[in-house]
Amino acid sequence: MAVQAVTVNLPEPLYERLARRASKMHRTVEAELVEAVATLVPEEPDELPADMAEAIAALHLLDDEALWRAARSCLAPQKAADLEDLHIKRQGEGLSSSEAEALETLMREYTRAMLVRSRAAALLKQRGHDVSGLRQQHEPLARVLAM
Repeated sequence: MAVQAVTVNLPEPLYERLARRASKMHRTVEAELVEAVATLVPEEPDELPADMAEAIAALHLLDDEALWRAARSCLAPQKAADLEDLHIKRQGEGLSSSEAEALETLMREYTRAMLVRSRAAALLKQRGHDVSGLRQQHEPLARVLAM
């Protein structure tokens, strides 16, 4: 892969933040800057629908505490229960058109929530945090949806 040299003038506070992150991750400031730019410029920007891309676009700007909240976020309990009920009903007896529409809407919300959680967890991992405990948080709903 060809490499292009670029000179970037950074404000001192931003440089210091990058240097701290680089040190924490055992990387050079240059490698940390490359990682930050790669995070901001996805390989295939058109792969996600606009609302999904928008949901994760600014996550990299959040501090660690806000990222942990995002990584632990989930569908509201009532919506999760409705999603589970509709999914089970679809498999058993089928859905009316209004129920199918409601299921589609809930699935979109669930997908968006999972995308935000996944991206937040990836960013936390990049920042050196152990995110292994996040997987078990929503196992019951994930098992139902995998049916």
